[in-house]
This record gives sequence, C-alpha cells and structure tokens, in this order.
Amino acid sequence: MTTLFGRRVLLRPLTVNDFEQWREVRRRNAGWLLKWEPQRLPNHPDPIEDVQAFSVRCSARQRERQVGTAYGFGIFVGGAFAGEMNISSIQRGPFQSAYIGYWIDEAHAGNSYTPEAFVVAVKYAFEDLGLHRVQASIIPRNAASRRVMEKLGLRNEGTALRYLEINGVWEDHVRYAITAEDWSARRDEFEANWL
Repeated sequence: MTTLFGRRVLLRPLTVNDFEQWREVRRRNAGWLLKWEPQRLPNHPDPIEDVQAFSVRCSARQRERQVGTAYGFGIFVGGAFAGEMNISSIQRGPFQSAYIGYWIDEAHAGNSYTPEAFVVAVKYAFEDLGLHRVQASIIPRNAASRRVMEKLGLRNEGTALRYLEINGVWEDHVRYAITAEDWSARRDEFEANWL
C-alpha cells in the first residue's frame, strides 16, 4: 500500500477498516461537501450509509491503482481521517496528464492541511508516476477550494463553461494546472513551505 507523508498529513489508500471514521466525517460534513459533488446515481447504494458499498468503492480504487488509471488517498491528520485527495483520469501516451480532486473535513479547513496534501500528491504524480501535467477544476464560487490553488500559486488557465455535472447542474469550472517543468522550477519552494 502506497503511503505518502507531508509535515502534518499522511496520505494512504482507504480500506474497509476506515468506514466508521469516513462515514462520521461524511455525515457531519454533508452541508459542506454535497453542494460541490455530482449527484449520487439513483438506485445505487450510498457508500456513506452502506459498508458494502464503501467496500466496493475501496476495491474499485484498488483496481484503478493496479492498472494505473487513478490513485485515491485518504488524508489523515494526527492519525484521524480528515478528507480525500485523488489523482484520477490518468492518461498516458503523449498526454501524460491527470486530474486532482480533494475535500477536507470542515473542522480541519483553514489549517493548510489541504495545500500540504496537494503538494504531497503532486510530488508523487511527477516524481513517482512520471506525469507531465496535473489539473484541478473548481467551481468559481467555491472560494475555499480556490484558495488552496491560490496559496500554492498554481496557474489559472481559464474557465471551462458547463464543464461538470455537480449536484444536478452543469457547472462552470476554473481550471488550474501545474506541469513537470513548473514542479522542477518550484520544487525547492514547495518542499520548504509544505514538506
């Protein structure tokens, strides 16, 4: 199992043993998180309430790691589950690119755990996975998530109109990116500030 370390955060794949902590955080943060997420498919079990559905979710993430299409991590602070950081939709060939998405427990928001976890994940994406580009897409009004990108100084590449379905609506997204060249130029700064 891949485990990644920052100064204060640990990133590792979630397992079925994390269900109780994950469920407690997700239940408590429903108002904080659901407005930024796609709707759950009708007639599908809810992984927040169904341990079997959560187990299937963990198994799917494990298969994605095995075939190299995505790497999902739980964010842990002081040994407790605090959120997720996911490198997904990895494309190889001439693109060598991925998307990164994240969420944090509202109780931990504002403590810079998310930018730290982001730097840990991006370092892994460039130095271990050999990717060339990582992109994050954020709804313009999601100020907390955009603040993560601004703290890190990632490049704003503009707004994609009606980019993703979020909570039943096709939402615009601001696209932020970092390339391997950016990482190389700023690695010492990122490591000094976040790792």
